[in-house]
Amino acid sequence: MLRALRAVRGVRGVRACVIAVLALSGLAILELVREQTGTAGFFVGLGLAVLPVPPLMAAFRWLGRAAPRPWAQLLFCFGWGACTAALIAILANNFATEWITAATADASAADRLGSVAIAPVVEESAKAAALLLVFAFRRRQFTGPADGFVVAGFTATGFACTENVLYLGNAFGEDVESGAAPLDSVTAATFFVRIVVSPFAHPLFTVLTGLGFGAAALGAGRVRRTGLPLLGLLAAMGLHALWNSSSRFGEHGFYVVYGCVMVPVFALLLWLAVRIRRRRLRAVAGELAVYAAAGWLRPAEVPALVSMPARSLARTLARSTGGRAAGRAVALYEADAAALALLRHRARHGGPAGVPDFACRERELLRRLWLRKATAGPALARAAVLEELVEPRPAPLAPLEPLERVFVPLVPRSRRSGPWTPATPGGPSSSRPCVLPGGDGVR
Repeated sequence: MLRALRAVRGVRGVRACVIAVLALSGLAILELVREQTGTAGFFVGLGLAVLPVPPLMAAFRWLGRAAPRPWAQLLFCFGWGACTAALIAILANNFATEWITAATADASAADRLGSVAIAPVVEESAKAAALLLVFAFRRRQFTGPADGFVVAGFTATGFACTENVLYLGNAFGEDVESGAAPLDSVTAATFFVRIVVSPFAHPLFTVLTGLGFGAAALGAGRVRRTGLPLLGLLAAMGLHALWNSSSRFGEHGFYVVYGCVMVPVFALLLWLAVRIRRRRLRAVAGELAVYAAAGWLRPAEVPALVSMPARSLARTLARSTGGRAAGRAVALYEADAAALALLRHRARHGGPAGVPDFACRERELLRRLWLRKATAGPALARAAVLEELVEPRPAPLAPLEPLERVFVPLVPRSRRSGPWTPATPGGPSSSRPCVLPGGDGVR
């Protein structure tokens, strides 16, 4: 009991520290950007910079919908990128540029060196810190490349938003001083380059780091877990440096790097994201079918849990009948079912060494599923029928009871076992992993 209380207090303390760091860095970066852009420039830059944020967040959220991550974790990543990583980058870049200027007495050379050599290293390292924290403290939820995509995408989207506020705010200030027309203004040109042409630039860089962490999550060994994230970070720094130096490759250098490097890499990662999502959904469908055969799920729940529209419809149906709490229960049920399927898939392909506490984690997820089954099961089954994933089955007619049986006093039933029999689930290679609810033998 005391150990559990200490664990709860420790978790609350860590959360309080994280919130404090994000809040303080947010206030600092807010004042720093406002000081550089002016109040008017800050609000103009903020209004323009937030435009690509919802589409980017929706895209990365779509990628991770098969096994959705908690919103608190995603908001932490976004806040880290927008506040903490941006503050570290601004302070470090300014310090490095001033130091190089003082050492070389050449401000233009210091600016070029800072944008090509210093900024990519500092910015990608600051963003990678969020991935490292999630990987270290939420290791169970970091199961593969899809998680690396999502965490990296939210972190980089937050960082890009703050950086765009700074660039667009400064451009607006230049236009106010020069009195340029709106279409010929620096603000319009900056908006076109950063918001229209390349809103995916920072997410593209950091996703490479995320893929390194995702690949490290799939394998065992200290060398792999350390080397793959570092390799991804180096790739992100290299691509970032190439992008920052594109304008120095001549008159058409920007277009060459954009068309020959950025667009192909973006298309490749987009194809990879779609492929990863499809493979993840197939893995969820295959593993959940095993649990359905063992009696833990209804057969109609499996196609509903693999279909994103059916999941959404099930939550809507639950909310319409049971309120917000029922909708929340269905959402948690869907997330736990996907986590259970991916846990077993990873154990099946990676061996017991890949998931050393497989039995305990499977037992806990099954217990949580069973607690919400009464609410989530009917909603998912109904959603599967409405989405035409399964054919509706007509309800059988109940046989007529003899009249004398209606008035027989009810006899108390014998006490049955609980919703989950504390038997050890089968290993990763077993085709039937669980004991049936209330049973005492492996089916």
